[in-house]
Amino acid sequence: MIFIREINPLSAKLLERIYRQSQHHQVRQRAHCLILASQGVKKEELMKILKVSYKTL
Repeated sequence: MIFIREINPLSAKLLERIYRQSQHHQVRQRAHCLILASQGVKKEELMKILKVSYKTL
């Protein structure tokens, strides 16, 4: 089970910046995952969006 605590506004801004500006696909994907998880997206939906297995997630 994935458990993400509420992200404070400063961390959320940093994750958004990383998601938009990182040159590395994996870093962007991880930031995107954290953003979506903090917004309450379920793990099944995250797996579909990111096209990864549960184990990878």
